[in-house]
Amino acid sequence: MVYLVGAGAGDVGLLTLKACEVLRTADVVIYDRLADDAILNFCVDAKKIYVGKEAGRHTLKQVEINQLLVDEARQNKIVVRLKGGDPFVFGRGGEEALYLRENDLPFEIIPGVTSAVAVPAYAGIPVTHRGISTSFAVVTGHEDPTKPESTINWEKISTAVDTLIFLMGVANLPQIVAKLIENGRKSDTPAALIRWGTKNNQEVFVTTLKDAPKIKILPPAVFVVGEVVNLREKLKWFDNKILFGKKILVTRARSQASKLSSALKNLGAAVIECPTIKITAPTDNFAAIDAAIKNLRDFDWIIFTSANGVEKFFERLKIYGLDARALNKVAAIGAATAEKLSNFGIIADVVPENFVAESLAASLKDFVADKKVLLARAEVAREILPETLKNFGAKVTIAPIYKTIPEIPAQIDFNTIDLITFTSSSTVENFFAAYGVAPLQKIKSAAIGPITAQTLKDFGVNPAVIAEKFTINGLIEAIKDYYGQ
Repeated sequence: MVYLVGAGAGDVGLLTLKACEVLRTADVVIYDRLADDAILNFCVDAKKIYVGKEAGRHTLKQVEINQLLVDEARQNKIVVRLKGGDPFVFGRGGEEALYLRENDLPFEIIPGVTSAVAVPAYAGIPVTHRGISTSFAVVTGHEDPTKPESTINWEKISTAVDTLIFLMGVANLPQIVAKLIENGRKSDTPAALIRWGTKNNQEVFVTTLKDAPKIKILPPAVFVVGEVVNLREKLKWFDNKILFGKKILVTRARSQASKLSSALKNLGAAVIECPTIKITAPTDNFAAIDAAIKNLRDFDWIIFTSANGVEKFFERLKIYGLDARALNKVAAIGAATAEKLSNFGIIADVVPENFVAESLAASLKDFVADKKVLLARAEVAREILPETLKNFGAKVTIAPIYKTIPEIPAQIDFNTIDLITFTSSSTVENFFAAYGVAPLQKIKSAAIGPITAQTLKDFGVNPAVIAEKFTINGLIEAIKDYYGQ
């Protein structure tokens, strides 16, 4: 089976559910130059073949792409042909489908959100609007150069519809404008050029038809002509987002980064995930925690100092055929840890007001004398909590439930980054081990709380943002407040 799939206009969130589904099951993905390569992350084990075309540089000719689809499909593979926008809107999807039919190969078309509609929408320009525009046309701005003459009926299309949208027309903008005016479109008609539409670096230039060629921009851009352009000032929304235009680096472990990354993207930021830590089994391969679980009823209190610890603990608990009923009193260091416990049906007996070890120890002072306490935590952690509990008379057993190790550093262009987020001391330490201090001498940083902030200061960096609530939500709010100023 060959799926001809539209990848949408650029924002990865505009990818359709059906496109995600077939990408996950694909054996081979043959893809063009995409506005967001993050779309390829939906592929699980697929072989990826790039066949993109750029001005003056084609990886493969179209006939070669057609044959490649046939060759791969005949090996009994699920083949996805991934195209920007929609495969049937100047995407040559029809040619590829016809060639597959000629070779008796099955195919399906999965439409994509076309940039002809999505890009103006992200700029606050509706292609139709009651009382202003009841029709629109999508026109190529880059006709087949081998044609002897243009097949665009300029005489009729120039005035036949209210809104004109030209795709791939930057290089030919002077000719397009000249043809429209020559054939009756008023020279003072509102117009807009939208570059990198739906992306965090989107640029919108509002002008008039006659002045459009004076705007010097590089592709990709969409050219919109019509009275609807005047609605942008009231309807623009995407570039009003508080983090629009900002590029933020997330150093959290890959398995945990999604919540922070998604929230920042929803606020308009471009997010680069650069995990500096990876969550793995402790050095003793769970020996200490397994021994504790076998005698779980002996512990009066179990203390969790992270959501990671909760998740790993219940994975081990399940192995021994136990569940939440095996626990006595439970304490959580903060709201995120307590929330993770609630996912397993447990309401923490103690959650301190401030989400640090010192506050947790103080909250337990009146409850732990002569009590057996199990501390399920990271292998490497501050000793302030167990030492303080021992001073209160508790009998503390420390059982490492996971450890963090450095992630292999990625290649990052720090010249484009506005902010780097840190969600633990280990993310700070591993970042400096991988990249040194130089990036943070010119890039602002954000810390999830005072402990992480202090680790940054120990490396000579004063974070610009420190969350007042030591949670991911608290960090997000602090970043919003910082840029909201």
